[in-house]
Amino acid sequence: MQRVRELLAQLYGFEKTESILNQIINLICNYQHEFKTISTFTENDVALICYGDSFRSPDYNSLQALRHFLDTQLQETISIVHLLPFFPYSSDDGFSVIDYKLVDPDLGDWSDIENLGQSYGLIIDAVINHISTKSKWFQEYLNGNPDYADFFIDTDPSIDLTSVIRARAHPLLTNFKDAHLWTTFSADQIDLNFQNPKILIKMLDILLFYASKSARILRLDAIGHAWKKPGTSCLNLPEVHSLIQLIRSVLNMVFPNVQLLTETNVPHTENIQYFGDGTNEAQLVYQFPLPGLVIHSFLTGNSARLTKWAKTLTLDSESCTYFNLLASHDGTGIRPLLGILDDSEINNLVQTTLNRGGFVSYKNSKNGQQDPYELNITLYDILSNPDQPEEINIRKFITAHAILLTMQGIPTIYYHSLFASSGDHDGVKTTGQNRSINRKKLNLMDLDQELSRSQSRASKVFSKIKRLIGVRKQHTAFTPYSSQKIHSLSKQLFCVERTSKDRKEKVLAIHNLSDGLVEFSVPETIISNLSKTGKDLITDCHVNLQVPLSIPPYGFIWIKTA
Repeated sequence: MQRVRELLAQLYGFEKTESILNQIINLICNYQHEFKTISTFTENDVALICYGDSFRSPDYNSLQALRHFLDTQLQETISIVHLLPFFPYSSDDGFSVIDYKLVDPDLGDWSDIENLGQSYGLIIDAVINHISTKSKWFQEYLNGNPDYADFFIDTDPSIDLTSVIRARAHPLLTNFKDAHLWTTFSADQIDLNFQNPKILIKMLDILLFYASKSARILRLDAIGHAWKKPGTSCLNLPEVHSLIQLIRSVLNMVFPNVQLLTETNVPHTENIQYFGDGTNEAQLVYQFPLPGLVIHSFLTGNSARLTKWAKTLTLDSESCTYFNLLASHDGTGIRPLLGILDDSEINNLVQTTLNRGGFVSYKNSKNGQQDPYELNITLYDILSNPDQPEEINIRKFITAHAILLTMQGIPTIYYHSLFASSGDHDGVKTTGQNRSINRKKLNLMDLDQELSRSQSRASKVFSKIKRLIGVRKQHTAFTPYSSQKIHSLSKQLFCVERTSKDRKEKVLAIHNLSDGLVEFSVPETIISNLSKTGKDLITDCHVNLQVPLSIPPYGFIWIKTA
């Protein structure tokens, strides 16, 4: 509680601290419950990202259809479900929330959410940076209700706000009844004013409410934008870190088993600052450079950029780790690649996206130009060379996921990646939104039929990814907190060495990112720390590390040694 007091003083000043603290104490009393044992994640944990209505069936509501698909197809594969916003919303596929404490009745109700959380580790999206114009909070503000005064950020439009970093190309301020309100993401998404302690209390209440509804992880959406200070970038300000530390401190007193995941689409050095000192801030941060670097590596057949970046990843923690992904409901971010890829390499990603049927979203830059912000294309489409056979493209796609599953952290897979989906161009035409290319809803009956066809692309990919996950789950070297070393073998190969905490098990995972057979020898500097022989976990074949090895185009080998 003393730490909460200190953080409140930093954010709101000493005079307001005790009053705010008493309100927080009342909140804590409202949510007191049976203490749950704090648990960490293991090699068994793999996450799935999906919407509440990603799977549909005439026999169930949407959340029940999701549960049915999980139970019948993925029960032994997926342990965590990142459920994208399932609240009533007015735009942005759920991220413009109308009411934080209601489940969209078109999806189901809170009993469906809690039931899901009883069987799977549930990630609930906390969209606390902004709220819908259709929300009660905003309507009461417009009506002049004094209880909602200063809920939003009214800013003089003559103030220079050119330093503000944003993800979108529309105006930062939107006029409502002569109030010029801060709208970072869209005119329908009104930023909340965390400098008003009332917003803090309401958001703490909402986060504790989600924790009480079986959340295992709370994903703090766009949290880096939460504190506004004209004249600055308004991104990753010190106050944001204090705010997250405050949230963590309150959760620790009531729901210490619930972890925080920060969604901060920023360069790596800024991103990992959200771990704090390893004990006081987020337990999980996204590994946002990974998708773009994996894609770049396959497009060029060269692992140099990926290897160089991965060698900088240092994390030796019993409580913090990365949340790794290759695809999500958003596109592939460009900003996390700045400083890692040069302009020509980023341009290659942009041009390949356009050439393979995708779209590119842009943001305003300081010089008045528009810079690429996000690649909107499915992972399969951008990795697939139309001049190569489908079997080769599938192999490439699976090897990309092999990299995902070997990296330190918790791997998470977007639901469309399970089936190697192509882009939904009709969806883009319907919504007018580039991101719709990767958000098509799936009919369970049609999906079951597709998966029953053993020669279909979806069936092949689905079975291969499930098998890879099954192999991963059998080996403690893949625990999210176990150590990781990156080795340089050749420009075509990406090599990860994972070692279990008890040092009894090592896995050397080597992936060929090129379209040619690669023959190589494992250097003595690596072999000296391993047993001289091992077993390929994928084929169960014996491997002698002292003789030259070879990996076929876009293939990989996971070698377990003592």
